[in-house]
Amino acid sequence: FLLRIEDLDQGRARPEFEAAILDDLRWLGLDWDGPIIRQSDRSAAYQSALDQLNRDGLTYPCFCTRRAIADEIANAGAAPHGPDGPIYPGTCRTIPKADADARIYDGEAYAIRLNTAAAITRTGAVQWREDSDTVTADPLQFGDIVLSRKDAPASYHLAVVIDDAASGVTLVTRGSDLKPATDIQVLLQRLLGLPPPTYRHHTLVLSPDGTRLAKRAKSASIAERRGAGETPDMVLAAAKQQLSQG
Repeated sequence: FLLRIEDLDQGRARPEFEAAILDDLRWLGLDWDGPIIRQSDRSAAYQSALDQLNRDGLTYPCFCTRRAIADEIANAGAAPHGPDGPIYPGTCRTIPKADADARIYDGEAYAIRLNTAAAITRTGAVQWREDSDTVTADPLQFGDIVLSRKDAPASYHLAVVIDDAASGVTLVTRGSDLKPATDIQVLLQRLLGLPPPTYRHHTLVLSPDGTRLAKRAKSASIAERRGAGETPDMVLAAAKQQLSQG
């Protein structure tokens, strides 16, 4: 298998974290093929995709801060929600291009958003394969997603579809928490002319009390389980048992 380090968030990506991942994989007996793929090295590929979407008239600059978006949503009272939380209200979607260009020229910070409604008008209905089933996507539930911002050359959604296609991925197996994200990712694949993989979403591996494994929940890491005397076979067996329950 190929190993991809998703390190676009440089505020969280640290060498020691990557080293721990590699150490855990080796301890489990999982060896990857070829060089490690790091998203931080692939900015040019993401920019090329952004340029294509921009030429097609499907993106726009958004000058809203997170606080401004939160305030606008709060003032709206009952704002629609999607899988990632409240949907962006589209504040900057109708800013005239000349005005937006002037604000960019003046150095105002901005993100690049996808005009999702315009994208769907271009593609029509989009479907994807979940094993042998056909699923009709609903990208509008995400609203106008961010594709790029100053501190990240590409969003998760854009980066993974570019990288999956570049690596020749034909089957994406991942946790069920990411199943809704498939709707927006297959839309991006269609817009960019990328081959769609088949998807398989499995149940999540949970802690003994049934909560999701997470650092903020102080879940035991693989390194901690190693320190407690567990063997690679014990860790793999525990994961396999939980996955089989889905």
